[in-house]
Amino acid sequence: MPEGEKTRQCKQEEEQQQKEEKREGLIEFYSSYKELFQFFCSNTTIHGAIRLVCSKKNKMKTAFWSVLFFLTFGLMYWQFGILYREYFSYPVNLNLNLNSDRLTFPAVTLCTLNPYRYSAIRKKLDELDQITHQTLLDLYDYNMSLARSDWSTLSTRKRSSRSLLHHVQRHPLRRQKRDNLVNLPENSPSVDKNDWKIGFVLCSENNKDCFHQAYSSGVDAVREWYSFHYINILAQMPDAKALDESDFENFIYSCRFNDATCDKANYTHFHHPLYGNCYTFNDNSSSLWTSSLPGINNGLSLVVRTEQNDFIPLLSTVTGARVMVHDQNEPAFMDDGGFNVRPGIETSISMRKEMTVRLGGSYSDCTEDGSDVPVQNLFSSRYTEQVCIRSCFQLNMVERCGCAYYFYPLPAGAEYCDYTKHVAWGYCYYKLLAEFKADVLGCFHKCRKPCKMTEYRLSAGYSRWPSAVSEDWVFYVLSQQNKYNITSKRNGVAKVNIFFEEWNYKTNGESPAFTVVTLLSQLGNQWSLWFGSSVLSVMELAELILDFIAITIILALRRFRSQKQLSLSGPPPSSHDNTAFQDETPDLSAPHRFTVEAVVTKLPSYNSLEPRGQSRDGEMGHE
Repeated sequence: MPEGEKTRQCKQEEEQQQKEEKREGLIEFYSSYKELFQFFCSNTTIHGAIRLVCSKKNKMKTAFWSVLFFLTFGLMYWQFGILYREYFSYPVNLNLNLNSDRLTFPAVTLCTLNPYRYSAIRKKLDELDQITHQTLLDLYDYNMSLARSDWSTLSTRKRSSRSLLHHVQRHPLRRQKRDNLVNLPENSPSVDKNDWKIGFVLCSENNKDCFHQAYSSGVDAVREWYSFHYINILAQMPDAKALDESDFENFIYSCRFNDATCDKANYTHFHHPLYGNCYTFNDNSSSLWTSSLPGINNGLSLVVRTEQNDFIPLLSTVTGARVMVHDQNEPAFMDDGGFNVRPGIETSISMRKEMTVRLGGSYSDCTEDGSDVPVQNLFSSRYTEQVCIRSCFQLNMVERCGCAYYFYPLPAGAEYCDYTKHVAWGYCYYKLLAEFKADVLGCFHKCRKPCKMTEYRLSAGYSRWPSAVSEDWVFYVLSQQNKYNITSKRNGVAKVNIFFEEWNYKTNGESPAFTVVTLLSQLGNQWSLWFGSSVLSVMELAELILDFIAITIILALRRFRSQKQLSLSGPPPSSHDNTAFQDETPDLSAPHRFTVEAVVTKLPSYNSLEPRGQSRDGEMGHE
């Protein structure tokens, strides 16, 4: 083949090779970091990046724009961190809505405020009264008058009262010096009765550990001591139905709602250890009352008896009744939300309904129905925070003391505390109560607020009832219709009115203050503020990061492969190019091997020997 044709063929191959190199592949990577960043800064839509390329011949400008570019990036991502921290704190907005509609009347619980001398426990209560009278005589020299019937039956009950007297003597009521008077010198003046604290002693089962449950007021100490023994008497009753002595007509003289008379289908009865007979109105979910209009004439109106005949004066020291307004399917905790009704007074209670709806999940620790709370609900009602707290205390009481407190529902397989069976339950109870109040048991942390709850804001007004000019005929009518004792006069009755103040009720709701849409909007605002770019610019930045990672991996693999090949090929030649002249240390154990290499020598081009003209003519001929 002529030499000119070979040259032309070589040129065509070189051009074809250059075209193939310029053709883009499906996946293309840059050969160096410099080429990557130069391409990115020249083609990105992020503002300021092009300055890094245009000013590459001016090192001062390049340094200035580099510092400014990365400083702006740092400030932007600092703002991003603030936005993300605010988003993951899950803030909420409080929404206040006023609704106007006919309202369902709440449940109303009314108690006599005085525990009753039930016939099933009358004998033991009389014995406890006699022991208490003697205790008051020893402590305060006060001789509490006893009825003749009590004195006449005292001798016949001596044998039966020994068991009760034994347990009472185990927990005696005593005086104790105040803390600041314990270390007085011996020659100090005598301590007056006002400088003593009074309480009763509680000991463990083996009597090795005792403490004095003391009170600053003697009245409080006597009531608590009497209540402690009274609860033990109640717990000894095998059947709680023996205490169910409802006397609705003797306590509720008049009951009207929306000018309609109440009947037995509108209330339920239960017994409270300290507040006696209690009646809950409008607790039947099948036929709830609805308030048609606001105002005092469109609510519940009650006339109640507040006399204290045949009650327990050592347990209750107040006169009147106790009332509480609560939602349906919620227990009435009279100690928490109730208040007293005074005798001879008309108490008008206006209500305003408020509903609270909280966001659950990550926004708050509220619970929907209490199923995710690690406390068993012992009450036959829906979940409330107070229900959970009392259930938590009762479960700890059964676990620690081996018996249940009489005030709360009985867990499965447990029995109520009674010092005839559980000698040291009082010691365990008061110790546990101190831990409960200090939140050592963790009940206040375990029990969470419900996500949806209804409350009633109450405001009360008082007036004399009946008035001086109308009391005669009012008492006379009550005596004819309800067998009211006219001699007791004003201290024997009270009137209660419960009604809605207005139809409007308030709903406190929560909504997310920082949603995903708000987060994306804020991130976009920050990105536009610092770089004036869009979502596609973010994708360009993501592409830069991926290309950087890919180049790093490729370069690392190349370096690792080259090092591996270098280690396999042996040490490099030192001074000779031909390996046949290198000194090798023979291996005596291996046979001798000879390496034969084929040396190809390129012949010189003889075209240079031809005349110049002939060569030129030949080239022209080829062309």
